[in-house]
Amino acid sequence: MDRGREKHANVDIPSPPAPVEIELKLRAPPGSLDRIRTSPVLQQDCRNKGMIRRLETTYYDTADHKLFGAGISLRVRRSGKVLVQTIKRMSVDDPLTRQEWEAPVKTLAPDLGALPVSEIDGIFDRIAVDQLVPIFVTRVRRHRVTVDVSEGQIEVAFDDGVIEAGSQRKPLCEVELELKQGRAAALYQLGLGLMDISPLCLETQSKSARGYALALGIDPRAVKAASSNLDSKDTVDEGIAKLLSSCQQQILANLSPAENGGEPQGVHQLRVALRRLRTVLYLLRRELETPSLQALDAEARRFAQTLGPARNWDVFIKSTLADIEKTNLPDIEFSRLRDACEPFLDQSYGMVRDGIAAAQTNRFLLSLGLVIERKSWRTEVTSEGLRRLAEPLTKFASNLLDRIEQKALKRGRHFRHLRPEARHKLRLTLKKLRYATEFFLPLFANRGSTGKYLKQLSRLQDVLGEANDIRTSRTVLSNIQDRAESPDLHRAIGAVIGWQGHREMTSASQLNDRWGKFKRTAQFW
Repeated sequence: MDRGREKHANVDIPSPPAPVEIELKLRAPPGSLDRIRTSPVLQQDCRNKGMIRRLETTYYDTADHKLFGAGISLRVRRSGKVLVQTIKRMSVDDPLTRQEWEAPVKTLAPDLGALPVSEIDGIFDRIAVDQLVPIFVTRVRRHRVTVDVSEGQIEVAFDDGVIEAGSQRKPLCEVELELKQGRAAALYQLGLGLMDISPLCLETQSKSARGYALALGIDPRAVKAASSNLDSKDTVDEGIAKLLSSCQQQILANLSPAENGGEPQGVHQLRVALRRLRTVLYLLRRELETPSLQALDAEARRFAQTLGPARNWDVFIKSTLADIEKTNLPDIEFSRLRDACEPFLDQSYGMVRDGIAAAQTNRFLLSLGLVIERKSWRTEVTSEGLRRLAEPLTKFASNLLDRIEQKALKRGRHFRHLRPEARHKLRLTLKKLRYATEFFLPLFANRGSTGKYLKQLSRLQDVLGEANDIRTSRTVLSNIQDRAESPDLHRAIGAVIGWQGHREMTSASQLNDRWGKFKRTAQFW
């Protein structure tokens, strides 16, 4: 029998779709929930005083965590005498949406027969109920109210409690906004209103994700950009929605990895996501004249700047310095230089954490979600702009790629003699071209030259990026040099500067060669 279908009288009948939960989570400062709940923002629209429940929830998985690996959570929740079993699966293309299956059960132990487990990837066909063991528990005091807003009805839950995994404990204090009726834009709008009451932070990890992280001792992993999922049948309007959503998903997915600091790729991929978003906003502003999106662009730029120092120190310590150490230069001790870098690295990651927690950043993230859900780019455009939104995306993409490439070629004139500032501007334009190329690649997948074009563009960017890393390293080293007293440290700094100066000279011809190859590469659009 096919998944999601059942047979009746020799006819395939589709099973009803899985219920979908649309929810926005906001992390709150300890002790702030009552103040938020009683604020005029909520009280003026509350239907009643709500209900208070104490919830004890046990999450189950196999000993080797097969459900976790499949992106599925299985829990049994006790509320008073009521026991409810729930299976949830994250959506791959919507940060607010999860599929959810619920059923009452008689005990705290899972009962797989109580749910349509055959609909859920078939994973439960390979798991027996006696293989499921408790992984962690959440204990929460929940005060729940229902709020009527202009764009829908929202259930607001104020959760104060703890996640427990063995002897490990992690407090939780958050506001959950679950859409019951209406449009998802209502969640972002209410979230922005609550930001006026308390410095809330967008919580991108579910309770189950945080519980697994605590139980398994794992850090959240950085996430690279997924395909833009564009289709040659898309209109410009549909393409814009997909591109903005893709950027939003990558930003949200990398907030926790960047904040945690355990993986340098977290900060890197968050910066990439913000650059991709700025590229889309740039295209919208220039091609469709939507100036209000400039505020989002300014906020994305400001947020990215708070991440820059951490990325610079990561590259210097884990790439530049690590590569030079492998050469085993005689009479040079790099350990003192590495030790001297650590306080600067710690300070820069403090900036990352502060930047992610900042109210201004979280307003930006909620505002971005609101723009996507409301498709705000439609409201500003002229009648001519509305006509363009209805045009085929492929034509729009071709014209746009033409413009960015021409701008890059113009900035690259007399490439051999470009001053550092001019070369930096060229590098930024090539980044826009790279992101735009990757965005629109699915529209031209049947053209054989796509791979060659992207390869030459990427190789050129790599060499320009290496040259930029060398200049950034000099700034990084100047911070250490101003405080350096040890002769060994000064020798190590001098060795790095000399080594990079040599690399800069030897890579000049390679850089010219790659620029020439890129110029000669035919367009694929």
